Amino acid sequence: MRALVDCRYVRVGRHDGISRFTVGLVTELAWLLPVELLVSDERQLDHLPDLPWHLISAPTSWREPFVARQVRRLHPDVVFSPMQTMGSWGRDYGLVLTLHDLIYYRHRTPPGGLPAAVRVLWRAFHLAWWPQRALLNRADHVVTVSRTTQHLMARHRLTRRPVTVVTNAADPGLPTGTPSRHERRPGVLVYMGSFMPYKNVETLARAVAMLPGHVLHLMSRVTPSDRTRLSDLAGAERLVFHDGATDEEYWQVLRGATALVSASRDEGFGIPLVEAMALGTPVVVSDIPVFREIGGDAAAYVDPGDAEGFAEAVRALADGGEWERRSTAARARADRFAWDASAAILADVLRRVAGARR
Repeated sequence: MRALVDCRYVRVGRHDGISRFTVGLVTELAWLLPVELLVSDERQLDHLPDLPWHLISAPTSWREPFVARQVRRLHPDVVFSPMQTMGSWGRDYGLVLTLHDLIYYRHRTPPGGLPAAVRVLWRAFHLAWWPQRALLNRADHVVTVSRTTQHLMARHRLTRRPVTVVTNAADPGLPTGTPSRHERRPGVLVYMGSFMPYKNVETLARAVAMLPGHVLHLMSRVTPSDRTRLSDLAGAERLVFHDGATDEEYWQVLRGATALVSASRDEGFGIPLVEAMALGTPVVVSDIPVFREIGGDAAAYVDPGDAEGFAEAVRALADGGEWERRSTAARARADRFAWDASAAILADVLRRVAGARR
């Protein structure tokens, strides 16, 4: 069987969620199947395992609807893409696509960094369900990252194809071992994520203002306007803006933190939760279905708009033995998410799709 993995969404530089998903899966998948890579920029190979690779057009190119013409020349049995938008016109191979979430049907602002024309198409695409159905039904099988998204797809009847959950996991480079006591810094809270409106970081800023002796570390790149707005809510002395921390800086802060916090109103998965739990750092997060799915009984849950509730949940970690109990539960919960297990599920899907095509 000849399997190709679409790695064109791997970021040049630092990962985003889809980039990390791609690298985590293909690294483990290569132990299970003969895998070859599709890239659109040779610099993407810096993040990828040493495997045979092929250069094709970028996913934002006008050629994307017809990219199957390039791929079919490689004679694959099956192709896996970590996105649902890979062109499929004229394909003669099995195709497995990925839908991560339905966030942009409820929160219309496109992600930053996209060309203007792509942003316009992005908004138009999410005005109705039928474009999504048209894309997904052109695949042989669909993958998603959580049961929460799988259930939403079924509710909205987004595809007639089988849907399999292949979860995210923590970065393989994440430090291991229990932090020593001198590494723990009481009063340190961590937020990892963007500052898009649905992320609701304002609630976290209001919460940390109610917590004397606490500071909130904001790890991602931030615009001057967001920095000013959040500082006005929390007080500048309560916020530490890392403005794009490296993975190593992020892990160092997270490893010694009191808690990872997120007040997000919508997510497809929640990689920061898994990373925090893997390090034994308790998580205090919004009470949304996907966070319940990921955090189980290890996390503390608060209404997304309840700043006082977040502050109270953080205070509770200081009660006798509560931090240690939450830390132990977090590590146990994180063990449920591993790239090798996810790759095994995906490998089975790819074998079945290739077999059916034959």
